[in-house]
Amino acid sequence: MTRTDNDDRLARRLPPVLDRFFSITGRQTTVSREIRGGVTTFVAMAYIVLLNPLILGASADITGARLDPAQITTATALSAAVMTVLMGLVGNAPLAMAAGVGINGVVAFQMAPAMTWAQAFGLVVLEGVCIVLMAASGVRERIMNAIPMPLKTAITVGIGLYLALVGLVSAGFVTRVPDSANSPVPVRLGEGHLAGWPIVVFCFGLLLMVVLVARRVAGALLISIGITTVLAVVLHEGFGVGGWGRTDPALPDHVLGAPDLGLFGTVDLFGGFVSAGPIAATVFLFTLVLSGFFDAMGTITSVSQEAGLSKDGKVPGMGRILFVDGAGAIAGGVTGSSPNTVFLESAAGVGEGARTGLASVVTGGLFAITLLFTPLMTVVPAQAAAPALVVIGGMMMAQCRGIPWTDSDYTIPVFLTAAIIPFTYSITNGVGAGLISFVLIKTCTGRWREAGWLLTVLAVVFAVYFGINGIELLFG
Repeated sequence: MTRTDNDDRLARRLPPVLDRFFSITGRQTTVSREIRGGVTTFVAMAYIVLLNPLILGASADITGARLDPAQITTATALSAAVMTVLMGLVGNAPLAMAAGVGINGVVAFQMAPAMTWAQAFGLVVLEGVCIVLMAASGVRERIMNAIPMPLKTAITVGIGLYLALVGLVSAGFVTRVPDSANSPVPVRLGEGHLAGWPIVVFCFGLLLMVVLVARRVAGALLISIGITTVLAVVLHEGFGVGGWGRTDPALPDHVLGAPDLGLFGTVDLFGGFVSAGPIAATVFLFTLVLSGFFDAMGTITSVSQEAGLSKDGKVPGMGRILFVDGAGAIAGGVTGSSPNTVFLESAAGVGEGARTGLASVVTGGLFAITLLFTPLMTVVPAQAAAPALVVIGGMMMAQCRGIPWTDSDYTIPVFLTAAIIPFTYSITNGVGAGLISFVLIKTCTGRWREAGWLLTVLAVVFAVYFGINGIELLFG
């Protein structure tokens, strides 16, 4: 019996309540297709449970405190499970959610060093509140329309470069020169050269991942991380290889364990405005909102189009979908996993036939199961997970093809945005430099109306942000 025959037989047995709730028949799909799509999406994006602890765990807050990898793993799986199921039930869309790669770097490397972790997660909650309010009022679309597409694309490209650099540094492939003030370069390859088995493991994992992605193997990132982790465990346990960094690939005492909810609810909503200062905290919040809703809108639109759900360019139930997306940021702050957003890997499930929220319910259920395997997840060393950052960064760089490089109005602003993000380890700095230069070009060429009042105000805010020290000295 063929797959189609099985699908048709299951469709005839479909409970009327389930059919009506998810519009399974109306969207010309079946339960079996939705289950396959949900499982496929989970396999494609389950790497985030391993990757998010690497990113958040690589930074310390203003007090020097670091997050527990086991607690981050639990927070990541919990928020992904809850929000993906909620997307399925409320939004009825085959869109899975989890901690966003890129925006978690903002939390780890920009916000945390300027405040406590609780205060950083408090700003994440405020981000979610802002996105929900903007979605309800229509302001979200207004800001989206104000920022030119080339600058939006440049932000994506810059974040891709930034993630790749974070991955290379986390694995030890790129290191800081000890006395960079007296050196012609601030960073170098390894310790001046590549040496040691951990670097070999990283290179192996990166090359394996590149090949699997090129061959379009489902779950390529997760498969590569798993195989590379096994190699690291063999080297560490069997041959005593050390030098892995913060996480040694040591076998855990047990595979199953109770979820560690130590980060849940550790939120200080407004403390960040005191620790980092009101202007810096406001810019951090703006950066979170900017990254969050632009990424989500692009992903929702593209995946919905691929699923054939768009009608005349509009996605059915967009209001509910955007509401759940905003709630995902709130959940990310409450759980301590960083903002949750819709994942582009949802397209993998759509490719398997997913068309309704039932697929998201399946994906969320699988994330819930991973909560029991936290001890196993903490075995993964940076050298096994970091290749995913490099590969994802490369994928994001592909957006360069849509940038109008021959248009002088955009060439420098786009370059500054994309370059300053990785060079300064700050997404905020890149966004600010791009907006200021764009508004300046339009103003100095007599076309300030083309920039618009909203971008002009944002440019002034970023100018104050860059010059805050001088302003404090002037008026202090």
